[in-house]
Amino acid sequence: MARILVPLPDLDFDVTEVSVPWRLLTQAGHEVVFSTEEGHAAEADPLLLTGVLFGQLGAEPEACAFYREMEQASAFQNPVRWKDLAMQEFDALLLPGGHAPGMRQFLASELLQERVASFCSLDRPIGAICHGVLVLARTRDPATGKSVLASHRTTCLPRYMEALAYGLTFWKLGRYYRTYAAYVEAEVRAALDDADSQFERGPITIGTRGTNEDDSPAFVVEDGRYVSARWPGDAYLFAKRLMKRLERSGS
Repeated sequence: MARILVPLPDLDFDVTEVSVPWRLLTQAGHEVVFSTEEGHAAEADPLLLTGVLFGQLGAEPEACAFYREMEQASAFQNPVRWKDLAMQEFDALLLPGGHAPGMRQFLASELLQERVASFCSLDRPIGAICHGVLVLARTRDPATGKSVLASHRTTCLPRYMEALAYGLTFWKLGRYYRTYAAYVEAEVRAALDDADSQFERGPITIGTRGTNEDDSPAFVVEDGRYVSARWPGDAYLFAKRLMKRLERSGS
């Protein structure tokens, strides 16, 4: 079975985008290895566990239950330090998202981008969801100087989703839903050679999420060994498609 690397910030990663793939991957017999900057156990965005605003906009109960199980796993409690990662030891890389301020540690790390660039050179499966796509957009290919995403088809958190969440909550939570001044979609599109043909926003989705039993509301983009998704509502389908990539690569 495969070893999948999941780097995380110390704080504020998205509950669903980590716990759902973890659950599906480990149920299938794969090993998930977590990694943080200094080897400290990570903590998810607490508002997603309790409800962002008046008990709403948080993770679904099933994802929260998976997270509580994941918290007890030895791999989660004992993550590898980013600087100690040997990327050739992993069969796949999964980059989750999250929008709260703690994510900047993960999204802006040059050390992590260096490790990601190393993994990209191995031509093995990579999955990125929501803000996690920003890590790839910011990672440079040493051979070309371009983003490692430059020639790929991709999706990410669409601008309309990010703007709507911000518009609904800014009066109470300020920039909680705006990690950076630029929208995620704008930065990802700027990293592509031809954004008009390579970027796929997906259908307009307002609140309806995919589940393990129903993938119809979900949307992912597959480009060779690369799988990308937009938001937590795509997490189940995202994990399933990444596992398909692992099967096809013989892992």
